[in-house]
Amino acid sequence: MSAGERPAFYALTAGGWRDYVTLLHVPYTLWHLSYVAIGAGLAPELRTGRLLWTLLAFALALGIGAHALDELRGRPLRTAIPASVLVLLALVSVGAAVAIGVLAALAWTPWLLLCILFGSFIVVAYNLELAGGRFHNGLWFALAWGAFPVLTAYVALAERLRLEALLAATCAALLSHAQRSLSAPVRELRRRVSAVAGTLEYADGRRRPLERAELIEGPEQALRALTAAVVALAAALLVFRLA
Repeated sequence: MSAGERPAFYALTAGGWRDYVTLLHVPYTLWHLSYVAIGAGLAPELRTGRLLWTLLAFALALGIGAHALDELRGRPLRTAIPASVLVLLALVSVGAAVAIGVLAALAWTPWLLLCILFGSFIVVAYNLELAGGRFHNGLWFALAWGAFPVLTAYVALAERLRLEALLAATCAALLSHAQRSLSAPVRELRRRVSAVAGTLEYADGRRRPLERAELIEGPEQALRALTAAVVALAAALLVFRLA
């Protein structure tokens, strides 16, 4: 399978264990786990144990559970993972994340119970497009995959909310909105469009064919750069706090 035929730029050649790696959406999972690190890094005290548990919960619910449900509905990544395995992955991973959250709420702060309720609802409602897809749009993606990890991590460590957390959550929501705005048309081109009919006309009158590959390449380069930037920012914040 060539790069242009793959359902996503991070998708491996189809089949076997490679389907499970593709299912993780590794760049995007790292991107959104970085929001957890940013939220934790902004807390008054960096409690590494709490950060690691929060990262684990989000890795399970988002990295595995959400993506398994997404693949279950329509096979956007074209994997051959059986539907029963996808259901099992979603149940076990989301269930484990909820269990971590409940124990954390009992040990740290009951405010986390609100996070658990929202997270367990949105991971199903968004990815299975419940209520006619009412929760499957740019706004809910920005809130659930951007603002939510920042706020949850901050609450887990600080046991309260402050202005800096809200501002960081706003930044994460806007970045996630940009991510979805860039990735949605590219997904459409990769997965459903085999060719593009059209020409580019320059100001001097020159024309040339419009290639499908160039419509994909630009946004995906931006997505790779944004992924690296957010991961680097999260790493810098944690290194600064640990120094």
